[in-house]
Parts: sequence; structure tokens; C-alpha cells
Amino acid sequence: MNKSAVLQCIVERLQVDLDVAVRAAQTAYETATHEENIAENKYDTLGLEASYLAAGQARRVEEIRQSLNLCRQLVLKPFDEQRGIQTGDLIALQADNGTQQLLFLAPDAAGLKVSVEEQSITVITPRAPLGQNLLGKLDGDEVQVVVNGSRQSFEITQIL
Repeated sequence: MNKSAVLQCIVERLQVDLDVAVRAAQTAYETATHEENIAENKYDTLGLEASYLAAGQARRVEEIRQSLNLCRQLVLKPFDEQRGIQTGDLIALQADNGTQQLLFLAPDAAGLKVSVEEQSITVITPRAPLGQNLLGKLDGDEVQVVVNGSRQSFEITQIL
């Protein structure tokens, strides 16, 4: 699998998410500022609620915009065994129970899932516990992370 294709898919997905969030933020803003939503008395909170929604939507737009910019600026490098896993690497993990997963270590956009060549890839960041544990590791290394109080172990089976 080509990690450039994975990054391109992530960027495209973030762009779509940004477009949707911008439209939602604009709709929320228009609702909050519409003359019909001006409070008629102290119990009329529709306009206030709409303004809270608009503010939240605006924050979401900025979060996605930041993720998109960071991913666009990411320069992909071939895996370097001297440095181990770094941001921009595509990692295949196998859990103790035999399940496998593909992870892309990105500067942002944690939790985003994309599909490339009919394979699901989850974006993680170095700020996540698993991302922190992966930094500097090599093929064949084992990493452990505690999830909901339960320790899980993974073997790194491939790094691109």
C-alpha cells in the first residue's frame, strides 16, 4: 500500500468534512442572527441557543481547517530504521487475539477513518497513548496501551 495515497485520501476526506462544516456553520450563523430569533422576553432563548450552536460550529470549522493544513504540509519520507516510526508512517498492527489494523500516524485528524484499496485505515496522532508508544519503534516490536483500564498488546507487523 502506498502511504502517499493514504495521505491524499485523508486530505480529500478532511476537505469534504470542512465543506460540510462550513455550510453548517453558515446555517447556524444565519439562524442565530435572523430577525425572527430576536428574544421577545427573558424566557425566549431560541436566539441564544442558536448563537451557541453557531459558535460551536465555527470552532469545529477551525479544528478541521487546522487538521487539513497540517496534513497538507506533511512531507512523507521513507521509513528510516535509524529513527523508527515517525509521523507520516503507515503501520500494521496485530493484536494478541490475531486481529489486524492499519494506522496512519498523522500530525492531526485523530480518529478519522479512511478506506484505501478496500482496507480501513485509522488516523492516530503522536498525542494519543498508542501514538506515543509507537514513536521510534521498529518492525516486530511490541507495544502496549491501556484502554478503559485493560492493557492491550500489539505487535508491529509492517511499517511503510
